[in-house]
Amino acid sequence: MNPFRLDGSTVAVIGAGSGIGEGAAEACGRQGAIVACFDVNLLAAQATADRIVEAGGKAEAAELDILDPEAMKAALESLGTLRGVVATPGVNVRKRLLDYQPDEFDRVVRLNLGGAMCVLQVAGRLLSAAGGGSIVLLSSIRSQVVEPGQGVYAATKAGIAQLARTAAAELGATGVRVNALAPGVIDTPLTKPIQQNEAWNRAYAGKTALGRWGRSDEIGNAAAFLVSDASSYMTGAVLFVDGGWTAIDGRFDPPA
Repeated sequence: MNPFRLDGSTVAVIGAGSGIGEGAAEACGRQGAIVACFDVNLLAAQATADRIVEAGGKAEAAELDILDPEAMKAALESLGTLRGVVATPGVNVRKRLLDYQPDEFDRVVRLNLGGAMCVLQVAGRLLSAAGGGSIVLLSSIRSQVVEPGQGVYAATKAGIAQLARTAAAELGATGVRVNALAPGVIDTPLTKPIQQNEAWNRAYAGKTALGRWGRSDEIGNAAAFLVSDASSYMTGAVLFVDGGWTAIDGRFDPPA
């Protein structure tokens, strides 16, 4: 039996309408999962589900707000036995700390940390009662390294890493695994404005060991791995999928 496969298992992806969530949903579909594509944008979620079905997989779509615990509970319970839940929604207000407004701070913290907490509580209870499963949250390289204008976002991504670790400690006895993905710079709709700035785009690509931006499917494949039995002894981990960004020191290549 191939431990990477998810054949016949149901996986819920929250944020499946675009970006990394879309990549995660399609990756789980390629591994044979029945994918429940949830997003606040129903049309986008349905488009992802349709692509999975067109590729020969099984998927359905529904609207879901990650900050609505009752709606999330109903949505996940309706799926029956769950193999895993992947949650990707997040927001960033790129401003220096001294310029941040209280409503901007609240919005970033509420969606990023509040959304992760909602998933942990709702999915954690359901999977614990079912005897196990996998929860995958979305952290970031910004949980470890920062730059001007990323402070509040970085704080939430570090918080998500710690929530994942704590949930892993608290839920391990019930068979529930909790891990976080920490992507680097990924080509998604949210990063298009950065990529359109030639100098910024080139600087970010050059900071990685691979010399390029990542793709959403590359993060999606890692999410599918964390849901699968191939990662059965992984919990409380923060898996960096960043093209080597956090492994190397700056962009200068000194003579050997």
